[in-house]
Amino acid sequence: MTDWFLALVPDYGLWLVALTTFLSCLALPVPSSMLMLAAGGFAAAGDLTLTGAARAALAGAILGDQVGFGLGRAGGPALLARIGARPARAAALEKARRLLDLRGPVAIFLTRWLFSPVGPWANLAAGAGGLAWARFTLWGVLGEMVWVGLYTGMGWIFAGNLEAAADLLSSGLGVLGGLGAMLLLGFWLRAVARDHSA
Repeated sequence: MTDWFLALVPDYGLWLVALTTFLSCLALPVPSSMLMLAAGGFAAAGDLTLTGAARAALAGAILGDQVGFGLGRAGGPALLARIGARPARAAALEKARRLLDLRGPVAIFLTRWLFSPVGPWANLAAGAGGLAWARFTLWGVLGEMVWVGLYTGMGWIFAGNLEAAADLLSSGLGVLGGLGAMLLLGFWLRAVARDHSA
């Protein structure tokens, strides 16, 4: 499926990039990160512009986030209960809720790029949980800018070898994710220790 998507980039370019990031923010299994890498590579080759590819990806991602947040707001906890009826979705929603409980709007920023598989579920949980729309939007846009910048930029830099770019990003984000998890655990342990000493 990924090869099929990549073959469409030269013909449908920016619309395809925007549509793919939009759909990925609604938890649909599309290769958005790989497509952004490819768009950066096509931009390096002169088939697209880098700013055009980044803007298209960013517009699709922001719109997808807004739709997810709106669905969560409209459906509330009842929608989350229905979505969480399947175990895999329930686990993803629970991760999103925990991140939101622990870090609030900063979790929205982090789930755009560092913990991106949780992002669509965080959109729903933030909407259903009553997070203010302006805070959600601010942190979401900032996070999406990081995500889009990383992937289209790496596609531009590694235009001749997108697989190397994907591996580098995956490894780098994995290390950052591990460090982030260690920091969160440290903060949690410190808070628990303070509570017990009080």
